[in-house]
Amino acid sequence: MSKTDLYTLGLTELLEQESSLYAGLYVARVSVQHKHLYKVITENGEITAEISGKLAFSVQDKSGYPTVGDWVMVDRTQSNVGHAIINAVLQRRSMLERKAAGNAQECQLIAANIDTIFICMSLNNNFNLRRMERYLAIAWDSMAIPVIILTKADLCPNLADKLSELHPVAPGVDILVTSNRSQEGYRELMKYIDFGKTVAFIGSSGVGKSTLINCLAGTEVFVTKEIDQYDKGRHTTTHRQLIVLPTGGIVIDTPGMRELQLETADLSKAFADIDQLAQNCRFDDCSHQTEPGCAVKAAIETGTLLLERLTSYQKLQAELNYQGMNSRQLEQAKIKRMFGSFGGMKEVQRSLKEKNKRK
Repeated sequence: MSKTDLYTLGLTELLEQESSLYAGLYVARVSVQHKHLYKVITENGEITAEISGKLAFSVQDKSGYPTVGDWVMVDRTQSNVGHAIINAVLQRRSMLERKAAGNAQECQLIAANIDTIFICMSLNNNFNLRRMERYLAIAWDSMAIPVIILTKADLCPNLADKLSELHPVAPGVDILVTSNRSQEGYRELMKYIDFGKTVAFIGSSGVGKSTLINCLAGTEVFVTKEIDQYDKGRHTTTHRQLIVLPTGGIVIDTPGMRELQLETADLSKAFADIDQLAQNCRFDDCSHQTEPGCAVKAAIETGTLLLERLTSYQKLQAELNYQGMNSRQLEQAKIKRMFGSFGGMKEVQRSLKEKNKRK
């Protein structure tokens, strides 16, 4: 049996060192997530797994459970008898999440250990600047790099107008235009996909994520459906899944998001234009409403900033659970989500240092 080179799946020397702390266990990457079961890729191929009772008992919230893209420690590399058992989740270097749908005050993990996020939005009735601002806010917060992919260009008679509207909303973000029918722009996508690098696709249902992945994979990995008579794409993906491309890159497909509530977000990058203007406000804590000397309000009056964008910024700011936290508190909250706790991160670092000293 040929072995799977886990470095082609994004394994790094740091992760390999961390995995060596777990005697008798094997490193694997989560490729599929269902409600209670997972599929993981080990050096001997893909197998079914479930989390151990000890791990389930120790996690404080949903962010402690494995998600697609996670590196985990399992008790076997083949599933000849029963499911493999996931005993630990290794440190994440990036994590994409949102607030769980409904009224529950908890987060939902979307993907972990990703390098680039393709935010897909179609150029038909799905095109929505305010929704794009939400996607960018969670993408920047994930610690991965967002890239906007505009799909179905063949359905857009006014592409130049759409791009002129989008550029101010996405400062510093690359924007690619694609067409499923002509395969326009597909070659440009490959510039962001490299050996051992992971790209996550996010976007609303039916915008063409699965079609893009099929094209990149060179085969029909996912069944796709045409848009309906109301110009709406039809949902095809039902669960998150990691796919290894023939070129060596890795992509993660995600179900369409009908509801995108924010658990955490990086508004300073998603709204970099407002953040820069705010530095010239008379008051450091300016709310950009009625204060004198507000540079943001002045920009709206001169037409250099749209009122709709400020309104969206303030709405997202009010929605965030961490509104009002200082920078140190925000950093600690991020560490907790990434590593389970600040102490957990320090413990792993300490163990690695001690092991390196003994070599």
